[in-house]
Amino acid sequence: MIEVGRLDEVPVGEGRTFAVDGKQIAVFRLRDGSLRAVGAVCPHKGGPLADGLADDRVIVCPLHNHTFDLCTGREVSGVDLAVPSYAVEAVDGTIRVTPN
Repeated sequence: MIEVGRLDEVPVGEGRTFAVDGKQIAVFRLRDGSLRAVGAVCPHKGGPLADGLADDRVIVCPLHNHTFDLCTGREVSGVDLAVPSYAVEAVDGTIRVTPN
């Protein structure tokens, strides 16, 4: 796992983008306090996923409303799009992700 930032950098209910090994990864801190991490760039038109609306299951791209599952990275409407998903955890206030 790679340390990417501090937990307090990601407000509850929001996402932030971190650079990890040359990749952009969006880390979301859900309302229940759990974390999810997916690729930060929508494969459709490059939308910034960390700026999208997230709930406890999905993130909606702010540009064209493609909706991605926060656990699998798959687009949920059946469109053949996906972003990478990553294992993520917080240890002593530090966010750690496992790049794939």
